[in-house]
Amino acid sequence: MEPDLSKYRLEGDNSMYRLPSGIVAPVVTRGGLESANTADSGGAVRVSGVSIQHTPATRLWFGKVSNEPGYRSVTHHHGEAETGGYVLSGRARIYFGEELRDYVDMEEGDWVFVPPFMPHVECNLSRTKPLTWMTTRTPENIVVNLPDIADTELRDWLDRR
Repeated sequence: MEPDLSKYRLEGDNSMYRLPSGIVAPVVTRGGLESANTADSGGAVRVSGVSIQHTPATRLWFGKVSNEPGYRSVTHHHGEAETGGYVLSGRARIYFGEELRDYVDMEEGDWVFVPPFMPHVECNLSRTKPLTWMTTRTPENIVVNLPDIADTELRDWLDRR
């Protein structure tokens, strides 16, 4: 008996995603061919796998962010973008709030949501191991750098373990 595939019909118009060949299809970015042409927040290595730079995506940025041991970003926010993150390996801290007094710590397997326009500082808690996370933003990888804060002003940063 043949399966009934009639219920799997396109609802809506996705023709804006047509490839040069004329078809609408998934677009694969092969490992090592990601775009490194991304916004910077002071030393984070960001590569995009899904973005307007090399796929038909128009409302999504999805990439991998790597931070060296002891890294911390400059103070920044992501404009109108909602940001989601997932810690692949390592230990992270995000400072936020009034004068960046508050923070949340994360480790491998943790997820985080950062609201639009929220000033923050992203950190690798380890002094010896890299931190790698997956990050997604809508609509794009917006990075707005702000006046920075000294390490001594970040609560518990200098004496972290």
